[in-house]
Amino acid sequence: MNETLAASLPTLLGIAWLLPLVSFTLIVLFGPRMGKHGIGAAYLATLAIVVGFLCSAIALGMWVSVHPLSPAHAAAEEHAIDVGREHEAGAAEHGHEDLKAPNYYAGDLYTLGQFGKLKVTIGYYIDALTVGMFAMVTLIASCIHFYAIGYMHDELHDVTDHEVVLSDGHHLHRPGRFHRFFQYLSLFCFSMLGLVYAGNIAMVFVFWELVGICSYFLIGFYIERKSASNAANKAFIVNRVGDFGMIIGLMALWAGLGTFAFGDTQEADGSISHGIFSQVRGADSHYELTVPDGMVRAAAYQMVSEVSVDHRRNPDPLAAESEIAARVPNYRAQHYGYWLLVVAGVGIFCGCVGKSAQFPLHVWLPDAMEGPTPVSALVHSATMVAAGVYLAGRFYPVFTPEARLVIAYTGGITLFLAATIAITATDIKRVLAYSTVSQLGYMMLALGVGGWVAGLFHLITHAFFKSLLFLCSGSVIHACHTNEMPNMGGLLKKMPWTGWTMLVGCLAIIGAGLPPVFPFWPFGFGLSGFYSKDSIIAQAYSFWTANPTHGMILFAAAAGGASMTAFYMFRLWFMTFIGPPRDHHIYDHAHESPRIMYVPLVILATFAVVIGWTLSGVWSVTDLLEQARWPGEAGEGVLLPNLVYPNEHVSHEPAVHLIAGLTAFSTALGGVLLAFVFYGARWLNPAEARQQFAPIYTFLLNKWYFDELYQVLFVRPVHFVAAIVAWFDKQVIDGLIHNLARWTRGVAEIDDLIDRYFVDGFVNLFAAWTWSLGNSLRGMQTGKLRQYVMLIVIGTVALAVIVNFASAQ
Repeated sequence: MNETLAASLPTLLGIAWLLPLVSFTLIVLFGPRMGKHGIGAAYLATLAIVVGFLCSAIALGMWVSVHPLSPAHAAAEEHAIDVGREHEAGAAEHGHEDLKAPNYYAGDLYTLGQFGKLKVTIGYYIDALTVGMFAMVTLIASCIHFYAIGYMHDELHDVTDHEVVLSDGHHLHRPGRFHRFFQYLSLFCFSMLGLVYAGNIAMVFVFWELVGICSYFLIGFYIERKSASNAANKAFIVNRVGDFGMIIGLMALWAGLGTFAFGDTQEADGSISHGIFSQVRGADSHYELTVPDGMVRAAAYQMVSEVSVDHRRNPDPLAAESEIAARVPNYRAQHYGYWLLVVAGVGIFCGCVGKSAQFPLHVWLPDAMEGPTPVSALVHSATMVAAGVYLAGRFYPVFTPEARLVIAYTGGITLFLAATIAITATDIKRVLAYSTVSQLGYMMLALGVGGWVAGLFHLITHAFFKSLLFLCSGSVIHACHTNEMPNMGGLLKKMPWTGWTMLVGCLAIIGAGLPPVFPFWPFGFGLSGFYSKDSIIAQAYSFWTANPTHGMILFAAAAGGASMTAFYMFRLWFMTFIGPPRDHHIYDHAHESPRIMYVPLVILATFAVVIGWTLSGVWSVTDLLEQARWPGEAGEGVLLPNLVYPNEHVSHEPAVHLIAGLTAFSTALGGVLLAFVFYGARWLNPAEARQQFAPIYTFLLNKWYFDELYQVLFVRPVHFVAAIVAWFDKQVIDGLIHNLARWTRGVAEIDDLIDRYFVDGFVNLFAAWTWSLGNSLRGMQTGKLRQYVMLIVIGTVALAVIVNFASAQ
């Protein structure tokens, strides 16, 4: 471990993480007073994220200087290909002595609480993936902040929202919320960076939920609009469904591993506390997937009836394990606890399904377009949806082959389903939204078929060209004041910066490039998406060779999705920028966006081209990601013994890459040509195709009727149950309370009568008697001294007579 790097990285990345929080706090306290109409809030938020990017870039440079990329990667890849070949030949044991865990720096900053052996801390886990994600998130967020200063300028003044009609027939008029937008944006960036910085999965879950609430604020920014309010609620509720599964996974980890930490950390007494990764893939097992001891014992307690009652009531792990070993020989070979590991992995992935909008929880992301376009760009590229894929990649060493297969099929279904819907969408932002869902499916498919580097590589390249595409769409909407592509056309002349940079984004997302098929072009060349998508298809093909049934389905989904991506993206570009104007009023008023909006487009377009390249043979994103890969990802399933995962480096062989490159190139070219025929050259009429395939078109236009299906299966039953509960509450509970109140009031009235007529009456009567007696005695007070003396004498004589009479008796 490099001591300087171990001390510097947590500080640099910690500053980058906390600066948006400082910005958020200051804007909350002083936002409206930060310059005219709060414009200083934007400058403060932008400064915070830009400085965060500089810190992240410095951290990345320090990492690369200490851990050089290219030589180590080349040696590792060459060795892994050899191991992969021999693994397929049945000699997987060869070369284990060369394997080692990735370089990382882990530690705890503050202990929140300790429950037995489990510590809940604020900590960090920093490896090559962490520094790469920090650089990517802060760079894209910086571009979006600058863009948002121009895009959100209307919020600097009072706003008339023409989409909200009040009861009196007038449009909503409200104060601008410029500072509040950047306040939410800063909190959003802080949440995402905290999720990446987190050193344990409990801390990840905290920032996971914080990302969710930030998305709720930003999607519902125009909260007065019913559609925006519904979209924010939908995103929040659907994500809670996935989070429920994630909590189950967390509990399985807590019970079986006794820790939430990713990496090993050193305790105060000098001992080493083993994290999740080293427990599941330890050096002693040559980094092959191993069920941790805690999960083995937990499963044995439940599955072995011979374990004594005393051990069940007062479990002593060592004594229980020795008893289990004595009664069930080779119990570890019987894979006790494997199911718990599968449950933990699938449970964590459920959270990823919600955040990254995977089937069947994909329905919230397209509706999230109700938020401002800079929010859409940030959500769809570097923050919320990226969080799900990032966590799947971070947690990848723990996933069993069976869990990976679930991930693969989920991603395959998602990419195909979303791509088919995008073909018929006419809202420019919704096309990009379904494109995001489809590309996220690609990433999950890659992770599911064993392409860890391929999936995360596509996450990074996709972040750049998808943020570019969304910002370009925002520029178009800003100029045209409509989202509908059928009302556009010919805008390339009016908006050249936007049009050409969006073309770069379209070429990048379809993986435009030349495959390695010509002698003078042996390595292939293209935009960033060419390399990442090619890696995914290559891994899918490699998986197909090892698993004919599953692999064929998943490879077909990847190839078919690539073709549909090319079609709907160039359909979007042709409809928006090429051909005659379809609405001359919109065309006449269209104009290029201001410089503060199109300069970020140029920057992102540049990265969309080059981020996938290998620069000077020294630097590439894949080389960086290779340093964070845990070895031993190849292997076979236990519950599915025929499920085989080849080493990812085997997919880098020329023969595999040639097939993958040709597949990617041909499918993308076919999609582009089809879009050109319908929407570029207009040789075929799209209306006739829609009419000819009307049932399919209607089915796709209605998004496979998922919203209607969920309305019938979940929303209406919930409303029905809620109505019953409301009736029971109103008629039974409220009725009981109301009757009790009436009875109490009746008792109180009776008590009042008793108090008034009996208690008060008796007291008043006694007082009246006393008053009368006093008045009677008052007449005897004459004030005459002789009369008083005479009465005293009479009284004395009478008293003496009475006493003498009493004595005589």
